[in-house]
Amino acid sequence: MSTLRDKAKKSNASKSDRPVLIYLAIGIAAAISIALRWVDEDLSANVLSEIIGAAFTLFVIDVLLVKSKAKRWLIVQEHIDYLIGRTINRVRDGVATRVFGFKPEFNHRMKEEEVILQIRKQREKFLNELEPLSAEKLIERIDLTFFNADSYHYFDEKAEDIWMLINMKYSEYLAPELVSLLIDLHTNLVDVGAHIRMYGKAERFPAEKDHYHNVALLGTARNLKEIIRIVIRLKEEGYSDAAKILGTREEI
Repeated sequence: MSTLRDKAKKSNASKSDRPVLIYLAIGIAAAISIALRWVDEDLSANVLSEIIGAAFTLFVIDVLLVKSKAKRWLIVQEHIDYLIGRTINRVRDGVATRVFGFKPEFNHRMKEEEVILQIRKQREKFLNELEPLSAEKLIERIDLTFFNADSYHYFDEKAEDIWMLINMKYSEYLAPELVSLLIDLHTNLVDVGAHIRMYGKAERFPAEKDHYHNVALLGTARNLKEIIRIVIRLKEEGYSDAAKILGTREEI
């Protein structure tokens, strides 16, 4: 079963942007010009030659443009895939560690590559266990010290990173399904930031402390549930890269 990352290698960069209707219109025009032979043979020949010339020119330009786009995408595709995967991996780590207090266990005598692999496996299991939980159950797992300015800036930064991926020059070559997931992830990251701000309002309005805390907690839990679902899905689609070590990249 191919993933979205696999499909990226067969991106829309290799497809023509020219509408099929244009070629259909040329074909109809050519048919009409041939029919004109019964009225004026010279006029028919002139019109037909013009149409053939225009069609050939359009075809050549189209082929050259498609090849140029495909070549450019081939050069940057691997780097963009890594950039997306790296960003998603950081979100996974931030959610697990900052919000839910994930603490990996590993043997300090292991090599760095082995440690990273072990941590990623443990984090994957941790997030998979959180995914089926309801928002109410997630609230019980949230580390309340997470509601601070540092966490707000972290989620705001990650939302901005995702937004930059969505709006980068080559985003038009990404699978629509991937772009949709990234947009959804961006929205939920932004909303978590808003809920962190909401939680902080309790300090300014102590009389309504419980209200602000309850609203912020429930909203955060609902958004986190979506974020966990999305990052798990993106990992299944091949997007969750660890930082490169000694020129290698783990994709677990």
